[in-house]
Amino acid sequence: MAITAALVKELRDTSGVGMMDAKRALTETDGDMEAAIDWLRTKGLAKAAKKSGRTAAEGLVGVSSADGVGVVVEVNSETDFVSKNSEFQGMVSAITAAAMNVSDIDGLLAADLDGKSVAETVTAKVVTIGENMNVRRMARLSGDSVASYVHNAAAPGMGNIGVLVAMKGTDNGFGHQVAMHVAAINPASLSEADLDPAVVEREKNILTEQARESGKPENIIENMIKGRMNKFFEEVTLLNQKFVINPDLTVAQAAKEAGVEITGFVRLEVGDGIEKKVEDFAAEVAKTIGG
Repeated sequence: MAITAALVKELRDTSGVGMMDAKRALTETDGDMEAAIDWLRTKGLAKAAKKSGRTAAEGLVGVSSADGVGVVVEVNSETDFVSKNSEFQGMVSAITAAAMNVSDIDGLLAADLDGKSVAETVTAKVVTIGENMNVRRMARLSGDSVASYVHNAAAPGMGNIGVLVAMKGTDNGFGHQVAMHVAAINPASLSEADLDPAVVEREKNILTEQARESGKPENIIENMIKGRMNKFFEEVTLLNQKFVINPDLTVAQAAKEAGVEITGFVRLEVGDGIEKKVEDFAAEVAKTIGG
C-alpha cells in the first residue's frame, strides 16, 4: 500500500509522534493505521510522544574538554528531581562524551550510543523515566587549551551551569578562574566587537534619551553618551570586566599577566530562555489524589 502524506499526517495527529516515526510505522505495517499505532506503542514511541508537549526546563549541563577541545551540552528534563537520578546523569555523561566527536547539535542527535542514536536513546529514557526530555543545545570550542567549569555540580562534569574558556598559550589554572568568572558574571560577549549590534544600538538609544532629559547642550550630551557607552562595554564584555579574582585588573589584563590570550568562551545555564510553567504544587497533589 502506498504511504501517502495524508496517511502520515493522520498517524501523527493520532499518536503525536514525529513525521519520520509515523512514516516508518506505516511502512512497517503496510499502511494499516491500527497496526501502525500498535507498532509505535511496542517501540515506546507513542508513550514518549504524549510527554513531548510538556515543558522540559530543568535538567543538567554536561561539560568535557581534552587536547584543546571542549564541549558543553544541555539536556533538559521536566523536574529537578530527575537531574538527581543516576540513570539520567549516566545518559547526560554519555551524550557529553559523544559530543566530543561531533561539530553541532544535529551531528550529536545522530551520534551513536551503544547501537542507538542519541535521539533514540533520549526517547527510550522518556519512556523508562517518565518525563519529557530533550537535548536542547550544544557548543564546541577549540584552542591551545580549553578550560572548563561546572557550577552547582550534581555529578562529575555536570551541573546547573557549564562554562568553557578557550585560550592561546599554556594554561596554568588561569582558565579555570576565568570560567568561574564567566559563570558568576555572565558576560554578553568576549569583546565590544563581538556584541550584537542590535543590543549596542538599543543601549545607545536609551542612554541618549536619558542624557537629553538632562537639558544639557548637544555637544555635552555626545560626550555623556560616549562615557556611558564605555561604562556599558566594561560591564558586559568579558575582556573589559573587572576580574572577580582580582578586581584591580580587567580580565584582559589578568590574562596578559598569566601569559595567555582568551579567544572565546561559552556559558550554558539549564533552562535559560525557556518559559517555565508555574505550578501550584498543592493543587497538583490534590488533583493526583483525586484521580
